[in-house]
Amino acid sequence: MQVSVEKTSELSRTMTVCIPEAVVQKKMAERLKSLAREIKIDGFRPGKVPQEVVKKMYGERVRGEIAGDLIKDTYYDALEGQDLKPAGHPHIQPVDESEGFKYTAIFEVYPEISLKGLDELEIVRPLATVSDSDVDDMIEKLRVQKQTWSVVDRPVQNNDNVTISFSGTSEGENFTDGKVDDFQVVCGQKKMISGFEDNLLGLSAGANKTFTLNFPEDYGNEKLAGKAAEFEVEVVKVEEPVLAEVDEAFIKAYGIEEGSVESFRADVKNNMERELEQALRSKLKGSVMDALYEKIQLTVPNTLVDVEVENLMKPYIETAKRQKMKLEDLKLPRDSFEEQARRRVALGLILGEVIQKESIKLDNDKVRSTIEEMAKSYERPDDVISWYYSDESRLNEVQQMVLENQVVDWLVAQAKVSDEAVNFNDVMDKQQR
Repeated sequence: MQVSVEKTSELSRTMTVCIPEAVVQKKMAERLKSLAREIKIDGFRPGKVPQEVVKKMYGERVRGEIAGDLIKDTYYDALEGQDLKPAGHPHIQPVDESEGFKYTAIFEVYPEISLKGLDELEIVRPLATVSDSDVDDMIEKLRVQKQTWSVVDRPVQNNDNVTISFSGTSEGENFTDGKVDDFQVVCGQKKMISGFEDNLLGLSAGANKTFTLNFPEDYGNEKLAGKAAEFEVEVVKVEEPVLAEVDEAFIKAYGIEEGSVESFRADVKNNMERELEQALRSKLKGSVMDALYEKIQLTVPNTLVDVEVENLMKPYIETAKRQKMKLEDLKLPRDSFEEQARRRVALGLILGEVIQKESIKLDNDKVRSTIEEMAKSYERPDDVISWYYSDESRLNEVQQMVLENQVVDWLVAQAKVSDEAVNFNDVMDKQQR
């Protein structure tokens, strides 16, 4: 076997493999001899068909099969002999030869990665705590979640729940299929198009109002996008929010059986601290990844980027299929995912190089503690732990996350770290965006 390699770009390679005709003929003779014992041809006894007849009838097919076998048998040996590590699947093309067998394999290789300068990474580490006022704010949000509505005889204010009947027309065409009855709008939530909720403020039950608004240019309905529309609205009912009282029943609804305010506040704070720790960890990791991506410059194989683009697009495609949408209606241009895919591939390669060069091994104790921490937010933690350990793919996801976190810890230990004090809301608000 003769192997030659041509470098066609920084990462692209064309490898040519030549196999002598003697090897091909030997394999053909073995295959034809075996075939002669199996086939049945009129005029010949079973197993007595001459080799020449078998070759004439099946030689071309057999040579094709042998070509496929030779590629399988020689491709990885050829790579190893040339010390090549392909990224992704190759494009293999047999080359017509009068003598012997020859094929080319076109592929990209993994880039060489230099980890020089990791000790120069500049990382900002956010620090925050949960204060009593943060707990107060969270309890207020929980009260809002369980709020009820009370009918009031006054004009509409922000945060009121307003029941309306309305119709809408644009360019003389009714787009609400007549009138929409008993439609509820919470003023201030901005779930309607801009200006709609503002036009309800100051109206009382029984009031009617007609007003004109413009639909936004990016509105989901293309027929209405950017168009002016006239709305006719009748206010049916006005309700104001009534926040839930933090009483024994309220507290027990959150799993605090003794029903005391002190235990409730302690439980809320504990949950907030757990979420804060995760959010701070995520922000630190983001800071590390940003610094790493900027510091370690490398060319990434387009093959891997293509695969990552497909992975990023997959959730959108699956959602479209569930909603029975045509894929072309998704309007998902590949280039809108390419930069993110390129970044993810680059970081994956860099982290893999760090793991290999620094011999970072997975800490199974951290895997266990991570799963236990995740299970705390469920009613039956032991069942959740068993659920992870009973499935290799689920466990592998956690293992990969833990290993990545170990790499982040190692990088932080090498880097120039500056601490930044932040408040709870800033951390959590950005985390939820």
